[in-house]
Amino acid sequence: MAETVDELTVNYEEDGLLLCKELDRYVLSKGAWATLVFLYQDFNRKEEVYGPKKVTIRRYQKRDGNYIPRSKFNISSMDQGRKVVEALQNWIAQEEQGK
Repeated sequence: MAETVDELTVNYEEDGLLLCKELDRYVLSKGAWATLVFLYQDFNRKEEVYGPKKVTIRRYQKRDGNYIPRSKFNISSMDQGRKVVEALQNWIAQEEQGK
């Protein structure tokens, strides 16, 4: 269990093998509810290599001094990530123009 936002990770190890490797992270919000974006790779056991980079957005709630995962959204490819960025940029531009 993580007591601080800095301790939150998507790293996942099983039998000494790092199956999900965190590459980078951005903290979007802290507090009773924390939102983080992680860049990660999954380990392909068959080929014994890490697969393509992926992104996951995770929400955590702090209860009894520990952060508990509450929801997540996985962006399965960089192409899907580009589409999310494009949509956000369009909405931000519209907001800035007062629409």
